[in-house]
Amino acid sequence: MTFRLTIDEPRWHAAIRRAAAQSPGLVPVIKGNGYGFGRERLAELCGRLGVDTVAVGTEAEIPSVRLGFHGTIAVMAPLGTADLNPEPRPTQVLRTVAHASVVRHLAGLGAAGPAVVLELDSPVHRHGVTLSELAELAAPLRQVRLAGVAMHLPSGGDRRRVLESVHLALDALGRAGIPLSTFWVSHLTPPELALVRAAHPGVQVRPRIGTSLWLGDRQAFRASGTVLDVRRMPHRQAVGYRQRRFAGGTLLVVSGGTAHGVGLYASAAHSGLRDVLKGAVLGAARGAGWAPSPFHWAGHRLHFADVAHMQVSMLAVPPHLSAPAVGDRLDCDIRMTVSTFDAVELRPGVSEPEASWPAAS
Repeated sequence: MTFRLTIDEPRWHAAIRRAAAQSPGLVPVIKGNGYGFGRERLAELCGRLGVDTVAVGTEAEIPSVRLGFHGTIAVMAPLGTADLNPEPRPTQVLRTVAHASVVRHLAGLGAAGPAVVLELDSPVHRHGVTLSELAELAAPLRQVRLAGVAMHLPSGGDRRRVLESVHLALDALGRAGIPLSTFWVSHLTPPELALVRAAHPGVQVRPRIGTSLWLGDRQAFRASGTVLDVRRMPHRQAVGYRQRRFAGGTLLVVSGGTAHGVGLYASAAHSGLRDVLKGAVLGAARGAGWAPSPFHWAGHRLHFADVAHMQVSMLAVPPHLSAPAVGDRLDCDIRMTVSTFDAVELRPGVSEPEASWPAAS
């Protein structure tokens, strides 16, 4: 009963090295479930890449990353005043400050406070100090252990406007008299990073990269569920938790359920009535167990026969299609950032010498 991730290790490593080579100053992001691979595995790879800094989402992720990486860890979640207590903090850690009130509080701590990166507001508007607040923060920031500024940018949208927001922010720092040595930035492509470097030659640009680094070659790994049971079902047979009437054919029980990330759906913003109606129909179908599943067999995407269970899924194989056998594995097209696997299978191929992992530039 195994929901498995199989990795073509040489191909995956090659894709990581290519992405790293295109990103001078790389800061790999290791957060959440480790993009499906696990934070500990990614931390060990970062040590082989030779980077000096990685980024995590929250402070709680530091211990698992520290098992395989011994450089600086930047925490991207913003500090709150409640976090500024006298308890000992992890060493070699950069924290993020994104609120003017926290900057002022840190100024009172002086050298006793943590080293921080100042997060600026961006077109994402998730959090960050606004440009209008910079002038009043110039004096407090001189009392803070400031390791640069950061922006968390959109991954899509009008790229010209995204780049414009970066230039406006960096220019505003200069006008406010806030020195800038290092710029930590998310979601800029290599050509966009080159434009920023050319426009601000005195600034060290550190791209924080997760998805395109770890998931850049989707053919290097695959998820699969194991067929646990195969049953021919008559037309209109009630099955599953919801006792939905089966349309006929073969009922499969396959490892992989909501605990693994199967059957979970990301929310999406709606831009009009059509999107709202479409979302309502899809939501009703998913709730009833009528939606297509992420599992594939013989070139066909199978439908759920019931809502996904915690550790298994019930799937419908139509009458015209030959069914798999117990023990067969079905490929699963799953979103890696919400996935957990029972087992990880490495296909090592030709071993790679340590020299094939050059230090990141």
